[in-house]
Amino acid sequence: MAVVRVILLLLVAALALLGDTFKLYLKDGGYHLVREYQVQGDRVRYYSIERGDWEEIPNELLDLKKTEAERKGKVEQLKEQSRAEAEEEQAERELRKEIAAIPMNSGAYFKRANKVEALPQSDYQVITDKKRKVLQVLSPIPLVPGKASVVIKGERATFTVTEERPEFYLRLAQEERFGIVSLTPKKNVRVVENISILPVVKQAEESRKQMATFEQDLGNGLYKIWPEKPLPPGEYALVEFAGSQDATDIQLLIWDFARIPQSN
Repeated sequence: MAVVRVILLLLVAALALLGDTFKLYLKDGGYHLVREYQVQGDRVRYYSIERGDWEEIPNELLDLKKTEAERKGKVEQLKEQSRAEAEEEQAERELRKEIAAIPMNSGAYFKRANKVEALPQSDYQVITDKKRKVLQVLSPIPLVPGKASVVIKGERATFTVTEERPEFYLRLAQEERFGIVSLTPKKNVRVVENISILPVVKQAEESRKQMATFEQDLGNGLYKIWPEKPLPPGEYALVEFAGSQDATDIQLLIWDFARIPQSN
């Protein structure tokens, strides 16, 4: 259907060029509205739109250079319009194909060589001065006043990308904030964020190294996200910041990945 539409657009443009009304300019500044004209020796035969019939006029009275310049301008304008519409249709087809390739299940995805790969979801821990708690997916973290860190086990992610500005897809289960976070490797763990719980108001202040990103809403809870600037090699994570009515509960969804240099 898309190919047929492009062909129809081009045919419409061609017909418009053949049957278009234009001005046949006179040297005295006037003009005739015509559908077409023919130069026949020292005379010009033209079809008058005003009188609906063929007429003739001496060639020396016409400004054919101005007439043709304006006609060519309109021709190029119509061609450009048809080209733009064809490119827009192509872009829409590519976007529909791109969206259809991403699974409907919520999660994080990456397209590698036209194959969509799901990033594994990361279990994480909250380390405080007094205890360490292992968190499952979307498990809230009740915190007491003090400091804590959200960490992922291991110093390296198993999922790797080589692109400097990798493009990821996030299919959200519900509308939440999300972003790309730079992880801080420590012994056997990578720190996602540090948390301070204020003792009186019991509010959590989260500190993280969040990267500047571009986001594109693709509809139905699907978003594309990619960094504004090239990512240096290192450890990163896609993070969905799930909301909570309790200010001392931290809820996260994390998909960690490593940006590695491309091998020669």
